[in-house]
Amino acid sequence: MKILVTGSSGFIGSRICQALVRQGHSVRAFHRSTSSLRGLEDLVVEHILGDLTQPTTLLPALEGVEVVFHTGALVGKVADPAKRYAVTVEGTRAVVQAALQAGVRRLVHTSSAAALGVPDRGPLTGKNPSLLDENHSWNYAPDGWQDGYAKYLAEIEIQKGVAQGLDAVILNPSGVFGAGDVYRTSSSIITQVARGRVPVAIEGGLNVVHIDDVVAGHLAALERGRCGERYILGGQNMTFLTFVNLIASVTGTRPARGALPAWLARSLSSPLRWFHEFTDLPVDAELLRLSGHYFYYTTQKAREELGLGDPRPPREAIQDAWDWFRDQPTSPFYRKSQKAKPGG
Repeated sequence: MKILVTGSSGFIGSRICQALVRQGHSVRAFHRSTSSLRGLEDLVVEHILGDLTQPTTLLPALEGVEVVFHTGALVGKVADPAKRYAVTVEGTRAVVQAALQAGVRRLVHTSSAAALGVPDRGPLTGKNPSLLDENHSWNYAPDGWQDGYAKYLAEIEIQKGVAQGLDAVILNPSGVFGAGDVYRTSSSIITQVARGRVPVAIEGGLNVVHIDDVVAGHLAALERGRCGERYILGGQNMTFLTFVNLIASVTGTRPARGALPAWLARSLSSPLRWFHEFTDLPVDAELLRLSGHYFYYTTQKAREELGLGDPRPPREAIQDAWDWFRDQPTSPFYRKSQKAKPGG
């Protein structure tokens, strides 16, 4: 098939492009002229220059296209909420309208588990935490978690498209790790832990999923996902402390000394959020505000309806990411890894 991938230069988008090419599809990689193309190097794709904030660039890109994988969004540290809204929400709206006009057969939308909001029971002790599923709806202050709220609003645009006759499926990956995260070679929590910049974790938990399992979920959703449905793509639930110390074990660094109490982490979030705009902090200030929540998910629906197998273990995801980071010239660990190679 002829397939368009928005956000093709990003972590998930580039890995989807690679998988589609291996399957023999004709891939159009939609990206800005300023995007890094490291994730698409040596890949036989048709490069289409465009911008989600410029809807006129979408229709020409969709000419003759049967399927759209919409992975484009603005993530990470963004000082201007209006810019995040323009790319993630209005950009999704533009993709939906262009897809309807072009008559594409299916749109697979990459959202995030963050769009489900926070556990209803609030901060927990970590004992028997509730598992969020696809029926959970946004329930948090928009300003407190701007990335999650933008992803939630983007899903609404997808559902509006479904109501107009668009065949679309929504995917909600949890915390994705593995090789190929081109925009986080120095800011990833993995390299931050490896540099000894995370001496303590925070109270709470997350779900860790391997990028290969996320890509497999996208390909399965193309064929087996039900129109208008959400599917959580997740791996293993674990506390933040366990996660940080697993990274320390893989990278050979000192483990965290413990977990910062949730109340203290939340009290630090506001001042650190201001500093975060100007400095390279080891942990996102928004994450501190969410301290104490256990973002644990059930993937039963995706496993049953998409036919997904057992997820890869978190250690494999972290190891693959760490090995890849050490091979990147922009990584702070690049020279060390080069010296370790025979003949280096």
